Amino acid sequence: MAKGDVRPDVGQKTNPIPNGDRTIPRSIPFSILTAIETCITAGKSGDINASLSLKLPFFTSQVSAGFPSPADDYLENPLDLNQYLIRHPAATFFVRSSGDSMIKAGIHNNDILIVDRSLEAKNGSIVIAVVNGELTVKRLYIKGKNMFLKPENPHDPDFVITQDLAFQIWGVVTSVIHEFKSHS
Repeated sequence: MAKGDVRPDVGQKTNPIPNGDRTIPRSIPFSILTAIETCITAGKSGDINASLSLKLPFFTSQVSAGFPSPADDYLENPLDLNQYLIRHPAATFFVRSSGDSMIKAGIHNNDILIVDRSLEAKNGSIVIAVVNGELTVKRLYIKGKNMFLKPENPHDPDFVITQDLAFQIWGVVTSVIHEFKSHS
């Protein structure tokens, strides 16, 4: 055997990957090990999305008052809020609102906003913007070459975007999660 030849049964054993993918060693914080192992197990079974979903019963009858009948006739397929509310998971993040400047849009203090960074902000979109280093949620309006952020509260003034401001749109708000405090 010449120098540099591969010697069988010597060195680190390889664990064959069924589809021939390469492997890369990584350090994983112990605190998230269980979650990663769950994803790996789901990935081996070919259904990684199943491990990340939570499907709950979804009643098709509309509720005007009271609770819908739990009869099976009114059950539709289970509803997974991740699939329903998040169209682009890799580009989506959550942020908590503060203040009452968007109260007329249904965004209350301390609500959780679902923000999609992959969507293009259009005239009338509710956006998360950074203005001079501070995050804000407002409705974006564009008139010609002028752009401004409009609160949904008649007591708050519009905010005109000028070239002097450091301004960036972080994403479009697609949904709001509002928790009623009276149930606790």
